[in-house]
Amino acid sequence: MTTTEPTVPATAVPTLDASIRGDLDSAISQLSEGESRWAKMTVPARVSLLSQVHASVAAAADQWVDAATRAKNLDPDSPFVGEEWISGPYVVLSSLLALQHTLGAIASGTSPIADKKLGTAPGGRVSVPVLPANAYEALLLHGFSAEVWMKPGTSVDSVRSSAGLGARTPTETNGVGLVLGAGNITGIPPLDVLYELIAHNRVALLKLNPVMDRMLAPYSAAFKPLIDLGLLRIVTGAGDVGSYLANHPGISHVHITGSAATHDLIVWGTGPGVADRKASGTPLLKKPITSELGGVAPIIVLPGAWSQADLKYQAEHVVTQRLHNGGYNCIAGQIVVLSSQWPQRKAFLAELRSALTRTPDRAPWYPGSDVRVDSASTSYPGAERFGSSGGRLLVDIHANDDASTILTTEYFSPVLGVIELPGTGQEFLDTAVDTVNRDFVGTLGANIIGLPSTIKQLGAGFENALARLDYGTIAVNTWTALGFLTPGAPWGAFPGHTLDNVQSGIGVVHNALLLDGTEKTIARGPFRPFPRSALHGEFALFPKPPWFVTARSAKKTGRLLAGFAAAPSWFKMPAIFISAFRA
Repeated sequence: MTTTEPTVPATAVPTLDASIRGDLDSAISQLSEGESRWAKMTVPARVSLLSQVHASVAAAADQWVDAATRAKNLDPDSPFVGEEWISGPYVVLSSLLALQHTLGAIASGTSPIADKKLGTAPGGRVSVPVLPANAYEALLLHGFSAEVWMKPGTSVDSVRSSAGLGARTPTETNGVGLVLGAGNITGIPPLDVLYELIAHNRVALLKLNPVMDRMLAPYSAAFKPLIDLGLLRIVTGAGDVGSYLANHPGISHVHITGSAATHDLIVWGTGPGVADRKASGTPLLKKPITSELGGVAPIIVLPGAWSQADLKYQAEHVVTQRLHNGGYNCIAGQIVVLSSQWPQRKAFLAELRSALTRTPDRAPWYPGSDVRVDSASTSYPGAERFGSSGGRLLVDIHANDDASTILTTEYFSPVLGVIELPGTGQEFLDTAVDTVNRDFVGTLGANIIGLPSTIKQLGAGFENALARLDYGTIAVNTWTALGFLTPGAPWGAFPGHTLDNVQSGIGVVHNALLLDGTEKTIARGPFRPFPRSALHGEFALFPKPPWFVTARSAKKTGRLLAGFAAAPSWFKMPAIFISAFRA
């Protein structure tokens, strides 16, 4: 994920006004006192507190979405406002409900996954189902599923016994954590704070990205119960404030959502000594840091005999993965991987161009977007521009083109690339897996789109390919954002990155079941929306997803979903489906 926020190197002493330093020092001192209160709070009391937070988030939801809409220069009547409801209040409310369930299980002396039927995945991995998590989700997201694959060698018994993380030892707190908040999706900073508090027993100082300063008021209202107890403080400021806090002796841990470049500035500093510090393993930051840093996400398209309706729908699906939130997502699909031997390659690209053209225009709102689009256009002069202002770029890489720049640059803007690889069937899939693992920067998420019959024909070969994909979330016939929206799914890079080669980050967040030792999440969805899904033998009642950028009723559907997460009820289901079917 890209950030434009200036960051002072860890070697520098930020020049801050004395009053600002005093306010920051006071906030950390108050949080230290709050840590003592948190250590004394029983698990049942924590469940009650989360219930209060759930109510306050619901009460502040309108204010929250209004602030996000203004921050992103959206027309209040635009369908794109639905994105703010779904990736803001909805996902946070859903996560709060899931965390209450997890803590309730721990309070009763059972594992948070005691009621889960664990399965197996390739390589003897243990799998944990996380979607649907209940009967509501089974209907609301009918046709979608997700499971977490644990690291190889992890036993069923250890998965069950270790679930709960820090919530299993509530008196053992871990100081004050600094959360350097994301500047793009409003649900990210609160979810990061909740994970610090519940999973790691760390109270949190949330420093907002300047792009999201408008969120200070709604966040303060939504999380007032945590603020009142001294468990959370929220501050604003530029990179000098972030650097001062990251290096403050009262901060025990740092978590950042941003770019690998910003991560490295914080950890290693700048100047000629960086290489030596990396070589000797002596970072300037003298405390642990976890991170979620984005990357270049692939969309692997399996060749098959698609209908015209399939081509059009999946083109909209791909464009959604790129243009959702204006293109400013850490998990935005950036490179479409096609088979050079797919007879329908040209037809699919024609539909892709059509979808890029007809998707409603949206003004760039994230700083530096136009510069990054122009940079891509300079690197690839043959790129095609779409939209009334030409701000959307399609880069179709041919055999003689150098793809290295677009494979290793997270553009964080409306830039979509296409590459082709040889082969069909298993040969193509294996080549695609090898290519994205080797050549694409980052390991946050990968997407695979293919006919159910194609996937069935591949059989074990398909599942083995999923096992070989080194990504934290893999989506099959859906977008990896579904993993972001699923409370029980861990969210983060593929495990194993280090400070000197951080890629998409270190550690996970979300993970409402508090699983220990996770490797990746596998999310699956229907290839076709209802009713075409039923006509082709897919058991899925879900229409065009409300997160599609072409969903005309997205604003109303998103608001209804947030209202459902605020107070789940079967009686709310019909209105949600009626709105969704008007997409």
